[in-house]
Amino acid sequence: MTQDAIALTPQMPDTKTLLAGLHAGGSDLRVNRAGDGAVVQLCTASGQALVSVEAPRYLQVPGEVHRLLGPSVDAESPVWWTEARATTAVEEAGRLAGSVAGRLTAVLGGTVWPREAGHTDVVADLADAVGDAAPMGVDMLTEQAAVVIQGRPVVAVTTLLTDVVRNTARTGRELHLVTPPGTRLTLPARTLLDGMPSRWVVRDPECGYYDGLSGAVLHWHGGRFTPVTGDGPRIADAFRPRPGTEGERQLLLSIRTVHPADERLVLGGALEQAWRTLTGAPPVGWATAEPVNVPWSKRQLTDLTRTRAQKSLPTWIVAVGAPDRPAIATVRTARTHLGIEEHITLAIGCGADRSTPVDVLPELAESLTTGHNLATMISQLRTARADLTTPAHYEPPPTPIGFTLGPDAVADLGLDHARRALADTTPVRLGPAARTALHYALGDGADPTAWQRLRQINDHISGARRKE
Repeated sequence: MTQDAIALTPQMPDTKTLLAGLHAGGSDLRVNRAGDGAVVQLCTASGQALVSVEAPRYLQVPGEVHRLLGPSVDAESPVWWTEARATTAVEEAGRLAGSVAGRLTAVLGGTVWPREAGHTDVVADLADAVGDAAPMGVDMLTEQAAVVIQGRPVVAVTTLLTDVVRNTARTGRELHLVTPPGTRLTLPARTLLDGMPSRWVVRDPECGYYDGLSGAVLHWHGGRFTPVTGDGPRIADAFRPRPGTEGERQLLLSIRTVHPADERLVLGGALEQAWRTLTGAPPVGWATAEPVNVPWSKRQLTDLTRTRAQKSLPTWIVAVGAPDRPAIATVRTARTHLGIEEHITLAIGCGADRSTPVDVLPELAESLTTGHNLATMISQLRTARADLTTPAHYEPPPTPIGFTLGPDAVADLGLDHARRALADTTPVRLGPAARTALHYALGDGADPTAWQRLRQINDHISGARRKE
């Protein structure tokens, strides 16, 4: 059973209501602040955190509650989302989190997720509870790994998880995310795990544990989860392909832009242009973590990025689309020696009844070239869930279908040399003659040789740069 409890209320939890929730453990528990004041913790007399309560988030973006908690949850945006996470080191901490959330909804109305967790009883006698001490958000800490246990239907990149990732990377440990077999990852969560030493550990009644991304059977050894060794790699039976998503596809774009560092620069334009071209509408919301809670605004995004850049910090955000047109993106923005770089990963989900908008990719490439300082764009196609989540079983990997090389790179390489990257394919010229970009068609999404063609382009470009 999950140790998390989320209060979804129509009104903002004020100070008095939050205090009522924090008294769920009686008067003997200590209260600490963490996360730069954004998190309040109920602690034992010795200081061990039992429950961490994040600052309430006002969800103004439609569909976020159902995207992350499931369609059966009786709550619609706008709604206040207040999250209480209990340590798994103390058995009764889960009931304490449920009482905190239950007390908020008892005063303000609304509902608790999961529904059975909410109550208003006092969970007493926890002041002297003893459990394995671990940092906030971590259920077990070893020299090798930080283990985080999640019981949600969908694991998202919450504020708490981003803090755990940052601290885990800083200490040189691996992140091990442990979930039940039915759990799925959002695209941002999958991207986060791919970007660091990590493992998605799925509990399985037959083999014990397996890796949710590779299927390798795992066991606990030497302070971390590692693949079981023996006659060869063992793949869990539960990882085999599942029926149910036939005809569903995902269009994946990796877009890189490089802008001059100008005070008049407004960021987010490339993402918005891609979103409009592929779905017919702009993003509906953005945030620095999930759930996404703020309506889409390029100006607000730019202001945040500029503030963080003044501290020499990159900016990472998540953007989502309307519930009836699945789309989600992550954007990392940083200042480099080239200028202001945006690294965009955008996924569009297409159900069996909807065509994949691959025919507009050349049009998108040209609009990004002429109006948004495109450096490169790689487009890929895969057969996978249209809701854009990653399940703990096999899905085919994506296959490249197109590559666009921006005008600055074409100019650096020379137009004639860049056009010869693929011997059997002439790329499409995009943009004005003075600033030409090239778009290479690589396949239809079903041809595995597309990867070889993409490598040929990369080798051609890299070889030319090494000779300079």
